[in-house]
Amino acid sequence: MATDVSRENEKDGMIMKNYSEDVNRQYHIQVAKGEVGRYVILPGDPKRCVKIAQYFDNPVLIADNREYITYTGTLDGVKVSVTSTGIGGPSASIAMEELYRCGADTFVRIGTCGGMQTEIKSGDIVIATAAVRMEGTSREYAPIEYPAVANLDVTNALVEAAKEKGFIYHTGVVQSKDSFYGQHEPEAMPAGYELINKWEAWKRMGCLASEMESAALFIVAGKLRARMGSCLLVLANQEREKLGLENPVVHDTDMAIRVAVEAIRRMIKEDQGQVL
Repeated sequence: MATDVSRENEKDGMIMKNYSEDVNRQYHIQVAKGEVGRYVILPGDPKRCVKIAQYFDNPVLIADNREYITYTGTLDGVKVSVTSTGIGGPSASIAMEELYRCGADTFVRIGTCGGMQTEIKSGDIVIATAAVRMEGTSREYAPIEYPAVANLDVTNALVEAAKEKGFIYHTGVVQSKDSFYGQHEPEAMPAGYELINKWEAWKRMGCLASEMESAALFIVAGKLRARMGSCLLVLANQEREKLGLENPVVHDTDMAIRVAVEAIRRMIKEDQGQVL
C-alpha cells in the first residue's frame, strides 16, 4: 500500500514513486514538505539565489542539488522561498512540480530576456502577460492550442511594484524557446528558414522579448492550479543592434528582483485581506 513518504502525486488513479534516497524529500530539488513557503521566486541562475535571499528576513539554505538551490526566509513575517530552476522548460517545470508538492502555490520567475521591439531597451523590465509556446516542455502538458497565460493577480502585483519603484517596464507577450543559439544564429541552423520566419511573425504580432522558461511555467501552473508570473530584465535587444541603435548589455538583475520581492509583499497583504 502506498504511503505519503514512499509514493507521491496520487491523482486521477495515478501513483508516482518517489525516487529520492530520502523519501521525505523531492527527488530533484531535495526539499521536504514544510521547508518552503507558499510564495517562491524562481531565478534560472543558482548564483542569484543568495542575492535574492538577502532580501528575506533570516534566510536559511534548505537544499543544494543539481541546478536547484533553495533558501527560505520570511517577508513581513510570512514564509517565502527562492529556488533556482536552471536553463529552460524541462528543469523549470521539475522545480515547480516539486515545490508545489512541498506546499508552494504562488511563483514569480525573475531572469533576463532579449528585447524584440525597438522600444524595449537594455535595463528595462518586461512583465509577461503570456508566452509563445515555441518550446517543447509545455507540449507534454497541454495541446498547443491551449494558451500560456500569466496569473492576473501575480501580474498586477508585479506591475504595481514596478510602478512603485519607478522603473521603466513593459507588459505583453514574450516568446519562449529551447535554443539560445537558434535565436541568435538562426541562419546557421538547418531549420533556420522556420526560425527566421517565425521570429518575424512574433515581431509583427508585437512580441516584446525572448526568453526560455515562462511558457512552460505558465502551462505547468495551469495544470497545478497555481499562480505564476514573470518579471524579466532586458539584457539587450538584437533588433536595436541590427539598426545601429544604442544597445548596451545589462547584466544586473537587481531591478527585477526588487520588483518580484515587492510584488510578493503586496500579494501577502492581499491574501491576508489587508487594504493596500
